[in-house]
Amino acid sequence: MRAVVVESCFGNTSKVADAIIEGLNSAGVEVERFPAGSAPRRLSADLVLVGAPTHNMSLPTPASRGQAVEKGGTAPARGVREWIADLESVDGRIVAFSTTAGGMFAGSAGKAIVKEFKRRKIRAERGQDFTVKGTPGPLADGELERAREWGRTVGGSQA
Repeated sequence: MRAVVVESCFGNTSKVADAIIEGLNSAGVEVERFPAGSAPRRLSADLVLVGAPTHNMSLPTPASRGQAVEKGGTAPARGVREWIADLESVDGRIVAFSTTAGGMFAGSAGKAIVKEFKRRKIRAERGQDFTVKGTPGPLADGELERAREWGRTVGGSQA
């Protein structure tokens, strides 16, 4: 089994997660999807993909989620950062992905996810960043297909 844990404020990261899951399914992989706010504190899967939007060059915080709501988004009370902090155990290969505005100074929630796991002495790998056009999106052209293909690839490497 594979698991996808995702946080999304404007829906773009959620769309990417859905496309990754489509790619995993096409590779014959069973997937369970969890919103970060209700993901289990103990998680065991062959592959755990963890994704979030990039806020202020890093992972969303309660303050940045509040700013997303002010800009028309929705936000969970708890996101990926809080989920990682509260984890009791996670088994399996962990790979991070994120949505970002792209460019040299945009930062990456994916990179921040890997750092948060490292702080907990849990090994995680940085996967793909998917580009959005501005804060609310939409995703850049071709990003959903790229996410599907990445899902097929990362799923096939674990099948």
